[in-house]
Amino acid sequence: MVSDLMKARLEKIKSLTEADVPLFANDVRVDHTISTIKDAIAQSPESMTETEPIFCTAGRIMALNNFGKSTFIRFRDRTDQMQAYIRKDKVGEDAYRHFKLFDIGDFISIKGPVFKTKTGEWTVIAHEIRLLTKAIRSLPEKFHGLKDPEKRYRQRYLDLIMNTHVKTIFQIRSHMIQAIRQIFLDQDYLEVETPMMQVIPGGAEATPFITRHHALNIDLYLRIAPELYLKRLIIGGFERVFEINRNFRNEGISTHHNPEFTELEFYQAYATYEDLMNFTETLFEQVAQTVLGKTTLTYQDHEINLSPPWQRINLYDSLTQLAGMDPNILNDKEALLNFAIEKNVKVTKMNKKGKIIMKLFDALVQPQLIQPTFITGHPVEVSPLSRKNDANPEITDRFELFIAGLEVANGFSELNDPNDQRNRFIQQVAERDAGDEEAHQMDEDFVEALEYGMPPTAGEGIGIDRMVMLFTNSPSIREVIFFPHMKPVN
Repeated sequence: MVSDLMKARLEKIKSLTEADVPLFANDVRVDHTISTIKDAIAQSPESMTETEPIFCTAGRIMALNNFGKSTFIRFRDRTDQMQAYIRKDKVGEDAYRHFKLFDIGDFISIKGPVFKTKTGEWTVIAHEIRLLTKAIRSLPEKFHGLKDPEKRYRQRYLDLIMNTHVKTIFQIRSHMIQAIRQIFLDQDYLEVETPMMQVIPGGAEATPFITRHHALNIDLYLRIAPELYLKRLIIGGFERVFEINRNFRNEGISTHHNPEFTELEFYQAYATYEDLMNFTETLFEQVAQTVLGKTTLTYQDHEINLSPPWQRINLYDSLTQLAGMDPNILNDKEALLNFAIEKNVKVTKMNKKGKIIMKLFDALVQPQLIQPTFITGHPVEVSPLSRKNDANPEITDRFELFIAGLEVANGFSELNDPNDQRNRFIQQVAERDAGDEEAHQMDEDFVEALEYGMPPTAGEGIGIDRMVMLFTNSPSIREVIFFPHMKPVN
């Protein structure tokens, strides 16, 4: 069904075509953005007259206000929005007649000087105006805007056109990634790329996506993490490496999870997990200062202070201090399960004490971690790639970073003992055989690489999407991903 608005536009298109007006011109040269015009005005307003200087710019029409022989429009380019004044006696009768067939959403080019209106607004007065692209469909009605999240995510291009704050979110995201990259380059890290398709998915406990390589006649997996390949580069002599790229995990979709997400992962030889905690504090502080100009930010109802030092709490202490757990039950699996029942925490993986402890932590402690907090001392059972703690071999030299109740980062001193790593993989394989689909698979090639020797190393992964959520006060991960995954429309 063609709407009345669409019919009206199609009639205008027919009239423009009959008048030999190109609907999709491709010979325009833009000499000025709107921001450069405004900068020129700000620097020398007294030099602006109704004859010079002449500016040549272009953009999308966002509003039309017709007065018969003259029209005010608002148009927008990538830098800003501005007003223009179109008069029949300035552009010519034919051009003005054609202009009357333009619509909101069309792209136009304008050439002319600027003047200040009676209301004090600097405005381009068009000496020339051309149609560059005719929009066939109408933009959403401005008063109501585009507010339905489902439509916003499916048609992100409309979201970006109609909701300027959304564009700002993605500009901040880009600036954050640039700032992060520069910090690592300044610290003598090498930026690298590792395989997206892997024979054995490793580096995290997650269910992978499976694809098929026909030429090799093998199944491949979209990577769940780049960890094991980045460690291979450490073994090969690149002592500081980082990668900003996509990971893929075949898991549910929520405000905090998207199956395809961006992660920063980095490894540094001759460093410990404590070094990386210090570095992470500095990283967040510098990025905030660079991008936001401050080290405090508001996330939902919380004011977050990113200035170091951040709180550091042992995992087991957090359960006793923040979840009210009796420390005497920490080593009693049955008592832990009873505690979970008492607190209405659903535990699905009941055979491992470490898994139970982490489930209790996720439900009872994590939501309370508002200010930046490092949780350390994770059980070996849930940290198959982490180095055991020298003083207590039942836990690892690992940390997770939480801000505003979100897990933002995970890091540890790396396990570089090949025999220990093989035994951990064997344990993971047993768990996999017992039904845990997220457990690691055996990776003999990685163990063989470790046998050539990996220096003492620390590594970390930081969720870029969640970091952007915090920096832009976005309640859902879908707000900070251009095209989040959606269920197809039937």
